[in-house]
Amino acid sequence: MRRLLVALRLLAAILGAAPAAAQARNQLGPLCTTDTTPADKMIDACTKIIALKAFRGEQLATIHFWRAVGWNKKGDYAKVVTDATEAIRLQPSQAAYNLRGSAYYDKGDYDIAIADFDDALKLGPPSGTIFHNRGNAWRGKHDYAKAIADYDMAIKADPKATFSFQNRGISKQALGDLDGALADINQAIRLDPSLPQPLINRTAIWRAKGDLDRAIADGSEAIRLAREKPPANIMTPPNSVLISGYTHRALAFEARGDYASAREDYKATLAIAASDAGSKANQATAKVRLSLVTETSAPIPRDAPSPATQPTAAPTPQQTGAAQLPSPAPAPRDTRVALIIGNGAYAHVKALADPANDARAVAKSLRDIGFTVSEGIDLDRAAMQKMTRDFLREAARAQVAVVYYAGHGVQVDGRNYLIPIDVELKPGTAMTEAMIDMDTIMAGLDDQVRTNILIFDACRNNPMAPKVASAGANRSIEGASGLAAPTSLGTGATLGAGTLIAFATAPGQVALDGEGANSPFSAALSRHLGTPGLEVQQMLTRVRAEVVSSTKNKQVPWSNSSLLGEVYLAEK
Repeated sequence: MRRLLVALRLLAAILGAAPAAAQARNQLGPLCTTDTTPADKMIDACTKIIALKAFRGEQLATIHFWRAVGWNKKGDYAKVVTDATEAIRLQPSQAAYNLRGSAYYDKGDYDIAIADFDDALKLGPPSGTIFHNRGNAWRGKHDYAKAIADYDMAIKADPKATFSFQNRGISKQALGDLDGALADINQAIRLDPSLPQPLINRTAIWRAKGDLDRAIADGSEAIRLAREKPPANIMTPPNSVLISGYTHRALAFEARGDYASAREDYKATLAIAASDAGSKANQATAKVRLSLVTETSAPIPRDAPSPATQPTAAPTPQQTGAAQLPSPAPAPRDTRVALIIGNGAYAHVKALADPANDARAVAKSLRDIGFTVSEGIDLDRAAMQKMTRDFLREAARAQVAVVYYAGHGVQVDGRNYLIPIDVELKPGTAMTEAMIDMDTIMAGLDDQVRTNILIFDACRNNPMAPKVASAGANRSIEGASGLAAPTSLGTGATLGAGTLIAFATAPGQVALDGEGANSPFSAALSRHLGTPGLEVQQMLTRVRAEVVSSTKNKQVPWSNSSLLGEVYLAEK
């Protein structure tokens, strides 16, 4: 789905020059240097040739390159990097730089991948394949303009570059150009109707347009194609296409309210071995969503709204490789939803005066601008978990989701947790099991058809520090001040979700409660949240300036964003 399935012209091995062990080399050479050789046989043959110590320089570089190809087939990207690096040391080549860059891409190391693709292009000649792969890395960094420019170069080099059309469509979708994305994806399907990847991407576009029947039809056809003939090219992470197909169809089933079918697809996603970062993130999302739809009985499907209440349907684009379906009206969606929680009445750790007031103020501001708000004050673990999970289920039908939490929060071993009011660390218990994992919330929201705004005023002094110290070192738990910066944003089903996360203060720093009824951060937030025509990142800039001023530089709010364009919570 994410990679160009056209191998570069690979280096030719010269294996018959030395007289020693000629028979062994004649047997091993084709196994090592033929891209159709099974991965284990390829790795074994290349390893035995290296052990002969009969080759040096360019010839030895070639063998290391092919062994890296074998590791790539197995999805062992660390070993790909090791062998490709040795090949580059012995004899730099476009093929080796491209392969190593591709491995770094699959590991999620996009900056290093781009550097390798740059070096490959410097060696020349210009290669549409390398432009395509560099475009993938730019897309991984959410720099969609540069990604589209590289895909343009790839298509110029090869007007039949199916995956360049596909990935350019993905980038256009990320920027909100659904019609342009659909045109590119349709072209990819016309060029090669046997490929499942473009159909998976069209599944997401139909879902973004609210056409869930078409989304499910495309997802089903993609899964059939992927199971019938799994992609065998060395540049496709093992099982990644099937994992993506099941994940996207499951999200469509869930949005339609067919929880039984969604459950089966999420289970299928989790049953497949994942090797690359994108597939593992998809599985993280599937794990959370599976637990949500397992707890809930399937609702009666909502009737389609009257055609009189819906915009006129656009003409049906030509579909290739999937069943033709009539175009139903989009399913109704609660387009803007928010989860607001304020915890202050703690029973076993320091109580906080402000969070209840903070939550009520933010909830009111969001209701005033049209959000459907789920509001909870002073929740114990059971209530907080239920409200969070109910919200994540509702978010499946939303276009914008806001999460706001005020109260105690803590980072433990680099992960962030939100603390219910009944939290208590007792001997023999696991502290993290008593709290709500922020990463679980983020995984549950990870979806390319929705904008997510997460705001946490939960960076006060770690209330669990004395408990952690008394629990003993054998628990392997480290509690630190403030909250940790998230390790990723929007890396699941989306590989580029529109997500913004904001903290009341910088990672690892402590926020202030303030002297009034609200914390400095939440007071400023509630004042600016409903400002008409104020883009959300501009709004947070105003909040930051006000907090810095009111706290005399003691507190500086922090945010990190993978938003794909301008987002206005209050309409212009």
